[in-house]
Amino acid sequence: MSQRDTLVHLFAGGCGGTVGAILTCPLEVVKTRLQSSSVTLYVSEVQLSTMAGASVNRVVSPGPLHCLKVILEKQGPRSLFRGLGPNLVGVAPSRAIYFAAYSNSKEKLNGVFDPDSTQVHMISAATRLQLDARNRGEKRMGAFECVGKVYRTDGLRGFYRGMSASYTGISETVIHFVIYESIKQKLLECKTASVMENGDESVKEASDFVGMMLAAATSKTCATTIAYPHEVVRTRLREEGTKYRSFFQTLSLLVQEEGYGSLYRGLTTHLVRQIPNTAIMMATYELVVYLLNG
Repeated sequence: MSQRDTLVHLFAGGCGGTVGAILTCPLEVVKTRLQSSSVTLYVSEVQLSTMAGASVNRVVSPGPLHCLKVILEKQGPRSLFRGLGPNLVGVAPSRAIYFAAYSNSKEKLNGVFDPDSTQVHMISAATRLQLDARNRGEKRMGAFECVGKVYRTDGLRGFYRGMSASYTGISETVIHFVIYESIKQKLLECKTASVMENGDESVKEASDFVGMMLAAATSKTCATTIAYPHEVVRTRLREEGTKYRSFFQTLSLLVQEEGYGSLYRGLTTHLVRQIPNTAIMMATYELVVYLLNG
């Protein structure tokens, strides 16, 4: 791959990550609040009558819409974009580097394994603001305040909390890209067969990018559903002053104290956010690469 091709994939990956992150930031905020153990801040107590006539309070788990409503009521619309700045600082370069590395790896591995095979895609793919659950009226932390607080509280180690869960999450990326590339290849074969049959010139159309969006949405849904528990574990590990210490300790503690259902808390919101985010990101990436390569 030439230096120009690498730069094209860097730029396209950065564009895709940025556009996707901005458009789906509100859903990311809601998802993170639902994953957090501080979710009780958004739960109302329901009074139930017992057989003896006494009443007891039962905590009802909130849904995404309820959580969104409470965030808007207590903190206003701007809170739905809390953490977007730091997120973009991380997303844009990370997506740029990832897509460039992924494309480079694919090209090199295509010379070792069968071109565009599952092995190629698997190996290539492998190559705190939203948790600020403060009371209404308190001053909100900015990005630099958050960095300072993390450093004062936990030192340098605080910035790497949840890393073990992040490594476990690599499996999600591998599954996602294997399925995505497989669907994309099938769509390309159908397009090629249609072009040969009609004798037309092969040109990218809007429907091609819609197909890529659907491929990305389908693959991300499958991958996220399978690997989702690591997201909840990572969120818990990044909370301040909690009992969670390591990936497997947190996983075990969650199951013991809150049941298996807790491992999928916030999954619906996560999917609602991840599906459009991934579809937008992948389609933007493919479009930018296509436009820059003429």
